[in-house]
Amino acid sequence: MRLRIHDQKDFGAGLLYMGFGAAFSLGALDYKMGDAARMGPGWFPFWVGLLLVLVGVLTAGSGLRAGGTAEKIRRPQLAPLAWVIGAVVLFGLALEPLGLVLALTLLVVVSMRASHEFRWAPAIATAVALILFSIGVFVWGIDLLIDLWPATFG
Repeated sequence: MRLRIHDQKDFGAGLLYMGFGAAFSLGALDYKMGDAARMGPGWFPFWVGLLLVLVGVLTAGSGLRAGGTAEKIRRPQLAPLAWVIGAVVLFGLALEPLGLVLALTLLVVVSMRASHEFRWAPAIATAVALILFSIGVFVWGIDLLIDLWPATFG
């Protein structure tokens, strides 16, 4: 019996999951492992990496199964990738001078421009949700000292 890849997307995603999971698990071996009762710094990344390998095996296996919708991997589109990477770089550069609220707004709006279905209303709604979540977790939750607005505002 000859194995045949029926769904290139699932098979490729499974290979990526397995590769990253194996890299995390192998990298975690450089740290003290401990056990479930007294976890060392390598314990969590090791097991998460193994779980990622398992997910990769299952995903790649589903790409080998006959049936379902077979999808081929298309050539990557570089423009959306540039929008997303540019948004992350812009966020990193804008965080200190503009504060969390404006930097996150830039991040969301610029990264959502990567979609050919970009609309302003969902972009603003997503930015507001991410800002509220980030303030809740980082400012109120873990007391991270980060400016919410530029220094000139307050």
